[in-house]
Amino acid sequence: MSGGEQTILVTGGAGFVGSNLADRLATGGRRVRIYDSLNRPGVEANLDWLTSRHGELIEPVIADIRDADRMLQAARGVDAAFHFAAQVAVTTSMADPRADLDINILGTFNLLEAVRAQAAHAPVIFASTNKVYGDLSDCPMRPSPHGYHPDHPDLPVTGIGEDRPLDFHTPYGVSKGAADQYVLDYARSYGLRTAVLRMSCIYGQRQMGTEDQGWVAHFLIRAMRGETITLFGDGYQVRDICDVRDTVDAYLAALDRIDAISGRAFNWGGGANNAVSLLTVIDEIGRVIGHAPKVEFADWRPGDQRWYVSDTARIDKALQLSQRRGWRDGLRDLAAWLETQHAPAQPVPAMQAAAL
Repeated sequence: MSGGEQTILVTGGAGFVGSNLADRLATGGRRVRIYDSLNRPGVEANLDWLTSRHGELIEPVIADIRDADRMLQAARGVDAAFHFAAQVAVTTSMADPRADLDINILGTFNLLEAVRAQAAHAPVIFASTNKVYGDLSDCPMRPSPHGYHPDHPDLPVTGIGEDRPLDFHTPYGVSKGAADQYVLDYARSYGLRTAVLRMSCIYGQRQMGTEDQGWVAHFLIRAMRGETITLFGDGYQVRDICDVRDTVDAYLAALDRIDAISGRAFNWGGGANNAVSLLTVIDEIGRVIGHAPKVEFADWRPGDQRWYVSDTARIDKALQLSQRRGWRDGLRDLAAWLETQHAPAQPVPAMQAAAL
């Protein structure tokens, strides 16, 4: 089926990754049905951007993923579904675990049942999280000037593989982990073509970074405004950060190869080449904006991993993916985009940022 004849459902399609994926789909001529409650501050701008760029190829459905009837209607006639709608913050899940459960578990169930009833041929590709592996507290970590790294033979520096046992921590980890398993089981139990990407830290354009989620953009926004960045913990936590453009490539490749990967979960992130500590990112932000950001420290947050790096060998092979962008280049691209979106308290000229 050609792209122009397809309708693709993207739940959470006005959000960060969802809007980037929707843009790529519509650019390729597909109709994109954006299902989003627009509850997250700022996402209306993403939806306006999509409709202004693509016109009638974007079909907004403003509704909550917990509404089973609206979800059933939205799944009618779709050729594939990407599921990004979620409660995304550990802190929010601790404060309101019932809402976290309803959105992440019941919402995912609603989508799966809607697709099963209305479009059983349609692939469902779900955005899961590295939090399904818990805080890795059973594995010793050693600090270094460049951040924590594993001091255990079962944790290679190449990263966490899919064979690592699941270990749900915090209500967020439990809800996303349960949804992850529902998506995989609907391939086993009902024959749906499903796949799961367990994502590490994704960053890039159209990210509404906050203290609770989207930390790379959040750090940049705070620094560009001359505001203080709060680091929870000691700042030596390591993550494999990944540009959203590479992430969209992975999701599109998963759709193209769904018959080969159906019923499987993959770890996704920047990989070992993009594994970096929070403090190292802050140092690089200082180089990009021309002055050191202001930083303060606070207590560790529940379930925070000292080190998490995705071993992406399995997904790279299955989807024939190329090497990810280097995180420094991606950070500069994000800073340049943010300059067009935000009014920093201490403006950074674009030429200066590009030259550093």
